[in-house]
Amino acid sequence: MASRSAEISRKTRETEIAISVDIDGAGRSEMATGVGFFDHMLDQLSRHSLIDMKVTAKGDLHIDDHHTVEDCGIAIGQALAKALGDRRGIMRYASIDLAMDETLTRAAIDVSGRPFLVWDVSFSSPKIGTFDTELVREFFQALAQNAGVTLHVANLHGANNHHIAETCFKAVARVLRAALERDPRQPDAVPSTKGTLGG
Repeated sequence: MASRSAEISRKTRETEIAISVDIDGAGRSEMATGVGFFDHMLDQLSRHSLIDMKVTAKGDLHIDDHHTVEDCGIAIGQALAKALGDRRGIMRYASIDLAMDETLTRAAIDVSGRPFLVWDVSFSSPKIGTFDTELVREFFQALAQNAGVTLHVANLHGANNHHIAETCFKAVARVLRAALERDPRQPDAVPSTKGTLGG
């Protein structure tokens, strides 16, 4: 089987980022973004998707975390899209209701080639530690746009903002894992009646 791995480098006046992914990995991660809470969330994304992921980022953190988080989302999305190629042989769809203590978050994905994010998640505080909670959405918006996936995320229950954010990352990880799995019944087929994904 062809390798489903990719590397992406992205350099702007605001960030310098290097990403590597292996979709058929074991969930090994190396995260160094300079943003501790974000590294913790990316670890969850890698571990629960079983996508090996290495992320190195240097950003303008003296301003805030926004550019670093958003640009990592862009680069990870681009790396996933590159690793998937024509998306042949994947399961394509997945959904999950993921529980963590008092929190329940739903995620659903279509690895369609058509980017779209539906986000129904609210936080009761603008910060988790020093991390801006609004950046959770910014990350997934950038990821969906650049990976070419339709992604729905909805928080159904939750009180602790750390738990809410963490269930978003874990739920998306699990639907990525399921949707990107190779389909043993049609390993060489593009899962679309059109014969192509992305249009």
